[in-house]
Amino acid sequence: MARQLVAASIEEDPAKAYRYAQAARRLAARVGVVRETSGIAAYRAGEWADALTELRAARRLTGRSSYLPLMADSERALGRLDRALDLVTGPESRGVDRATAIELRIVESGIRRDQGLPDAAVAALQVPELTDGRIRPESARLYYAYADALLDAGREDEAGEWFGKAAAADRDGLTDAAERYEDLDSVVFGYLDDPDDLDDPDQEDPGEEDPGEEDPDVEDPDGPGTDQAD
Repeated sequence: MARQLVAASIEEDPAKAYRYAQAARRLAARVGVVRETSGIAAYRAGEWADALTELRAARRLTGRSSYLPLMADSERALGRLDRALDLVTGPESRGVDRATAIELRIVESGIRRDQGLPDAAVAALQVPELTDGRIRPESARLYYAYADALLDAGREDEAGEWFGKAAAADRDGLTDAAERYEDLDSVVFGYLDDPDDLDDPDQEDPGEEDPGEEDPDVEDPDGPGTDQAD
């Protein structure tokens, strides 16, 4: 059983990791850490219903509330936004530690976006940890989620700034914040590479005198109709 749990934890392929976790579950279904590992593996594999089943069992066996964000996000993935919101804001969410509370806010922001409420999605993430200047293990995810919410709200400049902060905080490269920052930066300054915005050699320079216009006080030595260009 222990070997299966270790395999589930180190396997990079989510589907394979979930199979290892299921094998451990078959050997020790009443052990909290087994159900926890199985639930997390199911979540990463996109098996949302299984993730809920396993994490609920893990919570009963261990009494921990740290599973709530994954449970709420699984409900959200299943399209059950009301249930997801109940987990995020209901009695079960009270008394959780700050790291779990921030993860719940991240899930809440996603729910609000799914509901078509981009401004509420932004507001959900405006917690003290967003601007206090301290970098925590959850900071990269918080900054990234905030940038995503800002982008969804049409605030591209601010979104780019926060993707940059997320990239700086993401020391382990767990997000694609750096790529998102570069993509937004290229959109903002992309007009510089747009051939339509380059100088048109046939376009008149507003600072130059129109060669077709004659100075009434200067006599044209070559007569009318002669090209005046240098």
